[in-house]
Amino acid sequence: MLPTRIEIIPSTGIVDQVQALVPLTTTLTMTCLPHHGIERTMRTSVELSTLGYTVIPHLAARSIHDRAELTRIMRECDGAGIREVFVIGGDRKQPAGPYESALPLLEDIAHYTGGRMRAGVAGYPEGHPTVAALDLLDALQDKQDLATHVVTQMCFDAPKILDFAALLRREGVDLPVWAGVAGSVPRTKLVALATQIGVGSSLKFLSRKGPLARKLLSGDRYSPNTLVAGLESQPGIAGIHLYSFNNLDAVPNEAAASSTTALQPALIRGAAREY
Repeated sequence: MLPTRIEIIPSTGIVDQVQALVPLTTTLTMTCLPHHGIERTMRTSVELSTLGYTVIPHLAARSIHDRAELTRIMRECDGAGIREVFVIGGDRKQPAGPYESALPLLEDIAHYTGGRMRAGVAGYPEGHPTVAALDLLDALQDKQDLATHVVTQMCFDAPKILDFAALLRREGVDLPVWAGVAGSVPRTKLVALATQIGVGSSLKFLSRKGPLARKLLSGDRYSPNTLVAGLESQPGIAGIHLYSFNNLDAVPNEAAASSTTALQPALIRGAAREY
């Protein structure tokens, strides 16, 4: 089974929820939403790391106010034993400081940490609503010497993810790809979060997939089982980056894996550290 990371939104009470439902062997990634800010991302990441979890904070370049703040963030990571970050440009219309995109932030992280900090970067199997496909590819080529892997935006189509991984290899980007997959989540919650976490384009794509769309957009929960099965043992796929939407309820046993009340248990209880 592919290793799995669980993406967490640093909302109120999430630390207690994670402790109650997620084993310490699970790697967590912590979002950095514009209305939350990096401070909440780092505070929650440090708290969970101190409790024994492997945590990967998201650092949005356009939300960092200055290089002094970045230095503080790197010190916080070092003090909490955080050895990996996920670097994105971010959704702020105007940058809060000197970083307009992920590349210069990656450069400074490498400089400040002597290259010791692992860093993931974003990939877009279905494209980006405001950036041309060639520009996205050029950006990945520019970032690959400073990054350790690519995490894809949420996608509901295994062939698209595999085609994206193959494209990167053909174009000389050898970074392993973590496939962004939605966990089991109520339709209403997914739609409500769409604009906040950037899944609007994926939902539009999904709406063109008749049976799959009816399953997700009808009122049932979407299950990632079929999508994950289509990615198993495929070249270039390092693991699953599971967008949990903080829906961390566990099911009692593996026989209930198809339950519509929770995330697939193998994607929660069996998500092991990969480093």
